[in-house]
Amino acid sequence: MKDNEKIKLFLVDDDALYLKLLEIEFLQHADFSIETFATGELCVADLSHNPDVVILDYYLDGVNKKAINGIETLDRIKEFNPDIPVVMLSSQDKIEVAINCMHHKASDYVVKSETAFVRLQKIITTLFSFRRLEKQLSWYMERM
Repeated sequence: MKDNEKIKLFLVDDDALYLKLLEIEFLQHADFSIETFATGELCVADLSHNPDVVILDYYLDGVNKKAINGIETLDRIKEFNPDIPVVMLSSQDKIEVAINCMHHKASDYVVKSETAFVRLQKIITTLFSFRRLEKQLSWYMERM
């Protein structure tokens, strides 16, 4: 698959081991181009690289206690481009946390677990299947 056909994926997590595991998991699939970030600030600084989707940790304060958290990063991503899908990822298995993320316009919320990778892949597949369908519908409507 050509690089310009790959889904550009930003992975943002302050847990270096988990970030590497995410990267390895997604690199096993040829349809992803991946950039990784240990802080929300680094992610926001590179938004001009136009990610297709961002997987973003909720806390983000493991490296720097003064770093912006996942919600602040989510807000900045949405300010830059409200159409970038952001999937929040957290060890927090609390409905209030998930609801808060959705209020800040996250596309979805995934709890870090043994099934998180599979869920993330399904979410991304669904997001891009829907986008392809929208493009096809738009093309069809233009020709009517």
